[in-house]
Amino acid sequence: MTHSLYGRMYLAAYDTDAGALYDRTRTGFLLRVAVLAELALTGRLTDSAGEVAARGSGAVGDPVLDLVLSRVMERRHTWKAWVRTDRKETLGAVEDRLVEEGLISVRERAALVPSARRVVTVADPAAVRGYQARLTALLGESGPVEPFDAVVLALAAAGGAHHVVPRADARAHRGRVEALTGELDAVAPGLAEAVRGLGTTLVAAQGGMGGG
Repeated sequence: MTHSLYGRMYLAAYDTDAGALYDRTRTGFLLRVAVLAELALTGRLTDSAGEVAARGSGAVGDPVLDLVLSRVMERRHTWKAWVRTDRKETLGAVEDRLVEEGLISVRERAALVPSARRVVTVADPAAVRGYQARLTALLGESGPVEPFDAVVLALAAAGGAHHVVPRADARAHRGRVEALTGELDAVAPGLAEAVRGLGTTLVAAQGGMGGG
């Protein structure tokens, strides 16, 4: 398994039964939030009057995190705007990174195929299923959750990843989901607000109004 928050989010979004991400568009948005959250939780991004501000000037040393961090350093936007921006680029960068880590393999379909897209296979489906099962179990518990997993679980619920957070569980443990989301309030209130509004963002994106 991977130690990065964005890597965990990707593997949580992978449906091992289908042999693919549960939804590539939605996963792109979830990964954007995951990268922003990882940078915030590690002290490289902060909330400045609702906008995202970078802390420090050096690189993190992770290609995915550094890609997004460099963009934030160039201009100021709200958290919601950054969630909606460059999601396809982030999805591709995450997949490239996980290929390097040996966690997934990627095959590109021929460009002439109408439904051309990346075909992704996880290296260890059993480990991925085990991680997802652990996330599902955490939803029904009351104890503390490791910060990265708390974000992944909150995003899985917000993004409708029902293989991780079934609809019935999301309804039954609504308070738990809100508590996990609320852990972002301490480091980035604007990002927590963007997560709470993620459902609307996803509907808009899949209706043709989402950011690139």
